[in-house]
Amino acid sequence: MTREQIKAIYDLGPEAVIELVERLIEEQQRELARLNERVKELEDRLALNSRNSSQPPSSDRFVKKTQSLRQRSGKKPGGQAGHPGRTLGFVDTPDRVLVHDPVTCARCGGPLAEARAGLSPERRQVFDLPPLKLEVTEHRVSEKECRQCQQTTRGAFPESVPSGASYGAGVRSFVLYLNHYHFIPSRRSCELFEDLFGQPLSEATLQSASECGAEALAEIEIVIKQAIVSAGVGHFDETGMYVEGRRGWLHVASTEQWTHYGYHQKRGSQATQEIGILPKFTGRACHDGLSAYMT
Repeated sequence: MTREQIKAIYDLGPEAVIELVERLIEEQQRELARLNERVKELEDRLALNSRNSSQPPSSDRFVKKTQSLRQRSGKKPGGQAGHPGRTLGFVDTPDRVLVHDPVTCARCGGPLAEARAGLSPERRQVFDLPPLKLEVTEHRVSEKECRQCQQTTRGAFPESVPSGASYGAGVRSFVLYLNHYHFIPSRRSCELFEDLFGQPLSEATLQSASECGAEALAEIEIVIKQAIVSAGVGHFDETGMYVEGRRGWLHVASTEQWTHYGYHQKRGSQATQEIGILPKFTGRACHDGLSAYMT
């Protein structure tokens, strides 16, 4: 577009200029989309090799491969001599015993339904899971009338039994184990529970169980912090993480036997001060030289 054409549009007034700019922006966005699609196509083509496509190995470009630092031990693969091993062993008291009777004689084919049976010395045991199902316990309270004053008194429900229907401690422990120890995301933990037991479990219920668990661990957190503070050698580090879409920092303080994780929105000394371990630590601190650790 020449200067004369631009001036002619300008002379037509603001609406003509706005229409021109909008058209140019639209054309630019279409061109950017086309270029991005082309770049992705070329990147995908460059990523192809003999391992992830039908291309022959001779077409692979030279890529420096990482070299393992492991050294040969001279030992054969698998369990070594003297290793205790971990195989299933027989139990003395199985939950149930199934006896499989012969139906017909192996020699003449005669029926054995009325024949006297004796157990063979050979035995086999199968370890398996019972059918997975929830056990529902209904709680009721009774009412009693006092013989002296005829006052009727009702029993009290335990604090662990809220009104209505609720999940018990076993269910909460199970989903917390999945979510916090095995790091299965909240939604997948709830889906897994529903798939196994046929009952829905909301992420809000899982969150509530997490908060109750955190409250129950308040005392042990104090013990962990104090153990690290009094240690002769401690390790300190931090890494970025996102909570509800906002970037924060996960601070770790640890020894050989104790580890404390603390989330904070800050990375520096404000976080270490509020977490409260490093300011009281008097041993030898191992870290990466972040300036916050120098205070």
